[in-house]
Amino acid sequence: MKTLTDLLPIQYPIIQAGMVYVSGGKLAAAAANAGILGVVGAGSMTLELFDHHLKKAISLTSHPERLAVNIPLLYSKNKEQMEIALKHGIKIFITSAGNPKTYTQWLKDQGCTVIHVTSSPELAIKCEAAGCDAVIAEGFEAGGHNGRDEITTMVLIPQVVDAVKIPVIAAGGIADGRGIAAALALGASGVQLGTRFVATVESSAHQNFKDAVMKANSGSTMLMMKKHIPVRLLKNQFYEDVKKLEESGASEEELVSLLGHGRAKAGMLEGDLAQGELEIGQAAAMVKDMPTVQELVQRLVKEYQSARGSAVEF
Repeated sequence: MKTLTDLLPIQYPIIQAGMVYVSGGKLAAAAANAGILGVVGAGSMTLELFDHHLKKAISLTSHPERLAVNIPLLYSKNKEQMEIALKHGIKIFITSAGNPKTYTQWLKDQGCTVIHVTSSPELAIKCEAAGCDAVIAEGFEAGGHNGRDEITTMVLIPQVVDAVKIPVIAAGGIADGRGIAAALALGASGVQLGTRFVATVESSAHQNFKDAVMKANSGSTMLMMKKHIPVRLLKNQFYEDVKKLEESGASEEELVSLLGHGRAKAGMLEGDLAQGELEIGQAAAMVKDMPTVQELVQRLVKEYQSARGSAVEF
């Protein structure tokens, strides 16, 4: 099986996910230094801020080749963001929330590796046809914006592996080495972790948000706003307001009005745990401490090796 280390210049087959208001230059650089793919999440950034974080990431790592960007295609400035990343020598692009045909060939013509995020085997096939080098198959457990079909990672990964010939990267609900071992056993070539990296020293998330993640339990998150853009939220007052509105049969327009502007920034970056939009995955219930990225990666490797060693023999 082709592993992620065959496709990317990394030591371990792990991607630190690009997340709004969490994955800035400091986190991406720490991930690259730890031997995995470090990703700057462009979704929440102005062009000037994105440029700043790429400069910061490059300045803080001795392995700039291990840096990538995550660019959601639903935002209007995505082409400009790509041009900024190219200017800084970034060669690995993760795209999401849009048609993979839009920029894949253009990026590949410039010597880049392109990976697209998908939530179903049908969409994965389209990614392969568009020329993507790999897909990130993200299950229903994942945080942030999510697939509408609610396919769990355990079910999704083998279906996508069977559907395409390009490498499949598993995401959603993976927070330790046991999850990595399970994903690779299902046929994945590597994994992407987001929620676990929120509660790290180098994450740009507000400490209030990090603390809330570490206090989460098995029922602390829910997928909401399916009439608009599905998003998994940590339960708080804003979540309760959304739930009440949805139960009343509210329209998409009413949900958008409640969402307003700056909710995610208020919660995840500024620490408003009541009215902020707190995007996080189900794996939050497994996050109980706040290590450095280096400490976390080494722990993940040891946990993976232990899980492999304790597998039941048939």
